[in-house]
Amino acid sequence: MKLVFAIVNDDDSQAVSKALLKAGFYATKLASTGSFLSAGNTTFLLCVEENRIENLITIIREKSHKRKKTVPNGIPVSSGIDFPVEVEVGGAIVFVTDIERFEKI
Repeated sequence: MKLVFAIVNDDDSQAVSKALLKAGFYATKLASTGSFLSAGNTTFLLCVEENRIENLITIIREKSHKRKKTVPNGIPVSSGIDFPVEVEVGGAIVFVTDIERFEKI
């Protein structure tokens, strides 16, 4: 068994959640916040058999999309104006770890 932490942008959270459920993956969802943009995320926790990991990651990859967002750069120029910059947001970060013991009680 593997423990999977999947951190997904809130914009993609609903689509990921529905696709996981449809494929028979059951997850615990936690609200989380990224430190870079303080944007909302959803962290999915799943206990998955090793032979289903690639299927799980494929679903997350298909439902999590990167997108461009314009944000203030936080560095005002000499005129005092803070020019915005375009950054890439979204997608997902997935951690897969070994699990020593799993019980569903």
